[in-house]
Amino acid sequence: MAERTSTDGSLLSGLLSVDDIRTWIEPVVGWARQNLLSVDVGLQIGLVCGALVPALLIGPACRKYVNTLIARHDPQGIMLRLANACADLATPFALYLMLTAMRVALGSADYPINWIAATLSLLSAWIVVRVVTLVIQSRFWSRVALYIAWPVAALDAFGALGPVVEQMRALAIPIGENADGAPIDISLFDVVRTLFYFTILFWGASFIGRIVEQRIQLVEDLNPSLRALIVKILNVVLPVIALLIALQIVGFNLATLAVFSGAVGLGVGLGLQRIAANFIAGFTLIADRSIKPHDIIEIDGTFGWVTAMQARYVALRTRDGTEILIPNDRFMSEGVVNWSRTDREVRIHAPFGVSYKTRDLKLVQKLAIDAARSVERVLERPAPVCHLIAYGESSVDFDLRFWIDDPQNGKANVRSDVMLVLWDRLHENDIEIPFPQRDLHVRTWEAPVPGSGAESA
Repeated sequence: MAERTSTDGSLLSGLLSVDDIRTWIEPVVGWARQNLLSVDVGLQIGLVCGALVPALLIGPACRKYVNTLIARHDPQGIMLRLANACADLATPFALYLMLTAMRVALGSADYPINWIAATLSLLSAWIVVRVVTLVIQSRFWSRVALYIAWPVAALDAFGALGPVVEQMRALAIPIGENADGAPIDISLFDVVRTLFYFTILFWGASFIGRIVEQRIQLVEDLNPSLRALIVKILNVVLPVIALLIALQIVGFNLATLAVFSGAVGLGVGLGLQRIAANFIAGFTLIADRSIKPHDIIEIDGTFGWVTAMQARYVALRTRDGTEILIPNDRFMSEGVVNWSRTDREVRIHAPFGVSYKTRDLKLVQKLAIDAARSVERVLERPAPVCHLIAYGESSVDFDLRFWIDDPQNGKANVRSDVMLVLWDRLHENDIEIPFPQRDLHVRTWEAPVPGSGAESA
């Protein structure tokens, strides 16, 4: 056992000798003495800590001033959130201004500012993430800002942003040639820049689209179909414009997009035909006005009213309070019942039956019609009617029919109200509502006597 320990110890000493350890440590110690324990670094760290004092004094005063402006002008929506974000970040903004002033002053005197610049980069990233979180109030965009701003700030703080950008520029693939025959390539840096600009422009386009949609909904001269069509066009055109602007910003030649047109067409033909069908069906539904916002429809047994018509789906709100998203192409390929396409008047049936003992069937009709008219939602015109439809097995069958003009408020509830009133009216007049009766005939059977011939037979 001792021999093994000695062998292991000699092996370990052979792998980690004192000279090797000294070789690793000495560069680290030298770098720390040069970059961390110098007078320049100490002065910069002291200035960064000293900037906190005026920032803590100026920040609360700025926050109070911003809150006063908010109370005075009473902004709404995103402007209110932006003002609240400025108030909450008053102290970091003050610290940023103090560090910027120190950086300018030291840079003018040719004094080292690398630690102050690194602090400014990290502080800028933190401010960006906080502004996105407070203004947009979206967990997704907050995470996007976090995963973009912090890595960029960290690379810039340690002086590695430039080399990383150069490496991303070097990673390029050719995509064609221009008119002069020169090759055209696209680098990883171009892709990242395009995605960054497109994200910002797409958010701006969505914001503008929501504002325009709100304005359009307030225009009473436009019918619901035209409003939905304009909103649908904006939802398609604005993102396309945002993408084209992003490509122009990074200097991408739009003529090279023709290279990808065949691939895009093949993708639509093979894998995106359902999306394309929904997209085209959405415009068709609005153009022919077969379905409009606020219409009451029934599709595949689902009853509700249309709350929104988007590029891919129609939002249908049911009486249960749930909202169902139905693809547009289902309205083209399947049957749909539109209860309010031309008008909102809907006829409802309430069948019932009375006993064969009832002699005055016309009285039953009158009581049924009076019961329907007594319910508030039932229309006077067209007037309720009650027809004798059959002599059933157990009852004389009637069908009470009445009209309503608010089917979005439900059909089963108004039918229930009418039949409850009818129940009371029939019982007040001693008219019986029968239930099915069955006659059971029991036949007797004699057991055979043991030992008789019947038993053997």
